[in-house]
Amino acid sequence: QVQLVESGGGLVQAGGSLRVSCVVSGRSFGRYAVGWFRQAPGKEREFVSFISWKGAEVYYEDSVKGRFTISRDNAKNTVYLQMNSLKPEDTAVYYCAADSIVPSGAEGDYSQYTYWGQGTQVTVSS
Repeated sequence: QVQLVESGGGLVQAGGSLRVSCVVSGRSFGRYAVGWFRQAPGKEREFVSFISWKGAEVYYEDSVKGRFTISRDNAKNTVYLQMNSLKPEDTAVYYCAADSIVPSGAEGDYSQYTYWGQGTQVTVSS
């Protein structure tokens, strides 16, 4: 069984930074690709970022490019999302998701991920 636990969310002013973490427990963490998604009240869940199991491939949703950085430490079974220059529109619950196989081109499709965390709230005040 694979379990994901996010942490690091909170309240920050616009222009500030936060780092959210996703600890993955279970077998073969290093073989799982991980995606970050977010969902704001009344909105659809949207893709934020993706990292392949080796970390060689990373992708970002256009609105976060240049501000967010995804990374992973397989020795710690952890994926990080460093968020800088935060904007009020970044306010959402952030979820990490994992799967052993995420087809190329489908990294932003949340239905491709089997395992999900409970989410962590990020609130950016203006």
